[in-house]
Amino acid sequence: MKQLKTVAKFSDPMRASIAKGMLEYNGIEAEVFGEVSSYPSINAAEQNIKLKVNEADYESALSLLAASDKAQ
Repeated sequence: MKQLKTVAKFSDPMRASIAKGMLEYNGIEAEVFGEVSSYPSINAAEQNIKLKVNEADYESALSLLAASDKAQ
């Protein structure tokens, strides 16, 4: 089993999904955790949605996400 690391946290499931898609487009497998909640307001307040990648891809994923944030 591969070790996963949290590369980003979100309060908005759409932003998490977009970030996941961008990483996957660049060849990095990513998964979103905590997207479904009975209490969506808790996610918004605490950024409970986590984007995780394989430990080996962590640094590359951070760089891609940082570059994406600068482009916006």
